[in-house]
Amino acid sequence: MKVALMVAEKPALALSISKFLSNGNLNSRKGRSGSCPIHEFEATLLGENVKIKMTSVCGHVNSLDFSGQYNNWDAIEPLELFSAPTVHKEANPKLHIVDHLASEGKGIAYLVLWLDCDKEGENICYEVIDAVERSKKLQENQILRAKFSSITKVDIEKAFRNLGKPNKNESLSVDARQELDLRLGCAFTRFQTKFFQGKYGDLDSNLISYGPCQTPTLGFCVERHDIIQTFTPEPYWVVEASIQTPNTKIPIAHERGRIFDQQVAHTFLLLVKRFTQATVKSVKRSTHKKVRPQAMNTVEMLRIASSKLGIGPSHTMAVAERLYTSGFISYPRTETNSYPDNFDLRGTLSAQKSSNTWGDYVTKLLSTGITAPRKGVDKGDHPPITPMRSASEGQLGSDEWRIYSLVTSNFIASLSPDCSYEKLDVVFTIGSEEFALTGSKVIDPGFTIVLHWQKMEDDLPPITFTKGEKYDLVEPRIVQKSTSAPGYLTEAELITLMEKHGIGTDASIPVHINNICERNFVSIESGRRLIPNTLGIVLVHGYQKIDPDLVKPTMRSEIEKQFELIAQGKAEYHLVLSHAVATFQAKFHYFTSNMEYMDQLFEASFTKLSETGKAMSKCGRCGRYMKLILQKPTRLHCKNCEETYKLPQGGSIKLYQGNTCPLDQFELVVFNAGGKSYIICPYCYNFPEIEDMEKNSGCNRCPHPTCPNAAPQLSVTPCHVCNTGDLVIDPNSGPTWRMSCNEVKCTCVVKVFNGAVRVGVSPDEDCENCGSSILTVEYKPEKTPFKDGNKVMGCIICHPELCNLVELSKQQFKRRGRGRGRGRRRGRG
Repeated sequence: MKVALMVAEKPALALSISKFLSNGNLNSRKGRSGSCPIHEFEATLLGENVKIKMTSVCGHVNSLDFSGQYNNWDAIEPLELFSAPTVHKEANPKLHIVDHLASEGKGIAYLVLWLDCDKEGENICYEVIDAVERSKKLQENQILRAKFSSITKVDIEKAFRNLGKPNKNESLSVDARQELDLRLGCAFTRFQTKFFQGKYGDLDSNLISYGPCQTPTLGFCVERHDIIQTFTPEPYWVVEASIQTPNTKIPIAHERGRIFDQQVAHTFLLLVKRFTQATVKSVKRSTHKKVRPQAMNTVEMLRIASSKLGIGPSHTMAVAERLYTSGFISYPRTETNSYPDNFDLRGTLSAQKSSNTWGDYVTKLLSTGITAPRKGVDKGDHPPITPMRSASEGQLGSDEWRIYSLVTSNFIASLSPDCSYEKLDVVFTIGSEEFALTGSKVIDPGFTIVLHWQKMEDDLPPITFTKGEKYDLVEPRIVQKSTSAPGYLTEAELITLMEKHGIGTDASIPVHINNICERNFVSIESGRRLIPNTLGIVLVHGYQKIDPDLVKPTMRSEIEKQFELIAQGKAEYHLVLSHAVATFQAKFHYFTSNMEYMDQLFEASFTKLSETGKAMSKCGRCGRYMKLILQKPTRLHCKNCEETYKLPQGGSIKLYQGNTCPLDQFELVVFNAGGKSYIICPYCYNFPEIEDMEKNSGCNRCPHPTCPNAAPQLSVTPCHVCNTGDLVIDPNSGPTWRMSCNEVKCTCVVKVFNGAVRVGVSPDEDCENCGSSILTVEYKPEKTPFKDGNKVMGCIICHPELCNLVELSKQQFKRRGRGRGRGRRRGRG
């Protein structure tokens, strides 16, 4: 029997598809990647019975990066990145996705790709193909592509019956965008970050980044900020009056509106005051409609979620993705807002009849007949976002329910009648001047029954007016007001601008907005308003002084049009990419040559390094105190040597007992974050002086043979969590002693020997049984937990008394094995 390997984009998706195609008759097992199980069943593919192996990836298999030395910020000039070689690296090596796909691809007759049906999905298709073909070269007719927009049994079975081919051109358009963004983003970002962090101390940002979409997005925010800051209020005057009815006073509005000359306004007031009554000149009643919404696409979902629900774009997309993979809504990344002609509107609507929230309304709508949806734009990607099955708040949880409600209510509203209302317009005359009174009353609420935020309120005046009636005039006066600046951009307004100017895609818009916030360029205030911070403002103004194209939206939108031509097969990939890279390379050269114009703005806005921070530790070169700069990125600066030394981020820094590094005489400091602390030599952390020591490592990874803070004197046993680092004694943790992993990214911390006065690692002795270090643990005599005396030497795993003073069980430790202890562990550091 032939074998077909099918690959989805996420594990949950693979399981759902398998259940639909096998009718629940499947077997599951683990493969090379523990995150991506394999589901096996039999099915009919291309007219023959085959064995199916269904698995998945976890998003992109590969990521694009520079090769080797080009990732060294200190060794490579940023300009070189425009021509530096690039490589595709496994996106998450710990998941072993490439090995997993190659292993499962052995001996297969077909590869069926169930990746998301957008350009990114097509790109992942070819990453999967490359991984599978490491074990078996496939012919073109052996590679099949499933097209689907929702995770329902009907849609999945239909896709399985109508398999096509992956789209190489769409994949290439993604490749082009990735490479251009990598080259120019890294070149500008490295240059800016090194230049400004080396001069100013209070930037409060780890990375001063540039991005061809990110920076125009920031530009929109700063443009609105500049309008607000330069706005000059202008006084104006309005003539106000009221009429007296039997029961109340009703204000009426002067038809001339704003008057920007006080003397003219006063003249009109005198004309009005000559009369004591207002006469009804005309009464007009008319019927109007508030139009139902169109079908929902991604941008509209992001806009409404931000403005009406207060949920940011990035979180909205994450929630929508979960709802999609769980089968509650259709694919959430689409530019289309028009239902296909063959879309089952009634069937999708009928699924909501059981809802406690809008079930009664849906039942009535189906019985009276749905309204034909408004025509929108079909971009040819995916149908609009719709609900796929009924759900309740208890079933989904808070944010999932809010986004599901947003999608579902919009779908129901798009098939509902328009909201109709009556509008009243009354015109009064007071001498030669006209005043107006307006109001409205809902006739049929229509779609606003489910879209509550669009609900209209009745505001008709409490009496009926007739032409020729007269009413006493009350309190005519002029009131001075002034024009006001527009508000700061909201997320919803920013999303609209990005869509209008072609900045980003429906999938990447949330990423760009999130980036400008994370980099401290912009802050989100109440009402989801985006307030530019000083760093963001100065950056944009600097680009505008040197090369306005770097921040304008027009340049990126033109490049996006070229990428779209690649996707359509109308432009050649290499020509478009090489032209775009060359264009930005020339702009980068001009930008760096004129950096003084931007630097002038930074100098006026930020404090120089030499004037920032507080004295902390001594420099090993000059012996003077270096200053600790706490604003992001945390670093030490020596004013005398004019050198800056990076430190770990996200924790606290303090001096370590005045001890110095034996290699360079720099005073040591202690970094603490989340209960894990380790000692750092500021110089070795940036410029390792021992060949085997990695950059950005603490002393607990240093292989120095005699330093009391180095790995040979502290390392105990392999880490049971990450399997790459060692558990080392934290010499700064007594008397509540801890071991922590010396792998920087590992968060493992183990409590040991509470109350001990001394814990030491024997320099030349390992456990004969497991290879771990021999420890010396000493308590005060009156507090010793040992049977004989207050000092014990032994292995933390094998010694019967020491192992009981550790919060881990014996089975949780990773045994090193005899003969693998001291030398190899210490050599790795």
